[in-house]
Amino acid sequence: MPIALTAVEQRVLGALIEKEMATPEYYPMSLNALVNACNQKNNREPVMQLVESDVLDAVEVMRHNGLAFEHSGREHRVPKYSQGIGQKLNLGNKDLAILSVLLCRGPQTPGELRGRTNSLYSFEDLDAVLSTLARLAAKEDPLVKELPRSPGTKEARWTHLIGDSIPDFAPAPSAHVPASSRIEELEERVRALEEFAERLKSQLGV
Repeated sequence: MPIALTAVEQRVLGALIEKEMATPEYYPMSLNALVNACNQKNNREPVMQLVESDVLDAVEVMRHNGLAFEHSGREHRVPKYSQGIGQKLNLGNKDLAILSVLLCRGPQTPGELRGRTNSLYSFEDLDAVLSTLARLAAKEDPLVKELPRSPGTKEARWTHLIGDSIPDFAPAPSAHVPASSRIEELEERVRALEEFAERLKSQLGV
């Protein structure tokens, strides 16, 4: 069954995956650390301003879906949280790194994914990224898909399918100016230059 998360739930899940892979010594995460991770100003598109209640609500929903866990008891002075999508869907580090970036930053090209996953997983080359994307897209319930290539771009972007993603807007085409208007504009400039030249000649007595 496809996973459908809200934008806040996507951000929480993406941050949990990212911190598990990038800073395992601080994982699982306290609520305060998770809120800060969600609201980072770097490596986040768009930047969010979530409060504790937003994050707790998202975690609660994901806990019921097996996508997040809460850890409490003697080992933890405060409740801590971890992601569960890797275990639920049997995903490896390559898969999780790709999903984390897509969840936190929206649609990306394979080249962008290779660069932006570097702190999570080091892909040896672009083919390794493409292979991982193809595997995630070929699942019974696909987790990613390739978007139509925008005009003038070399690489198509990929997006996750874990709920509504940030739209991949193509650049707006520049307004078309009729040829007749451009000619009239040039003729006007020529007339202005001719008048300026005549005034200059008169002033110089040429």
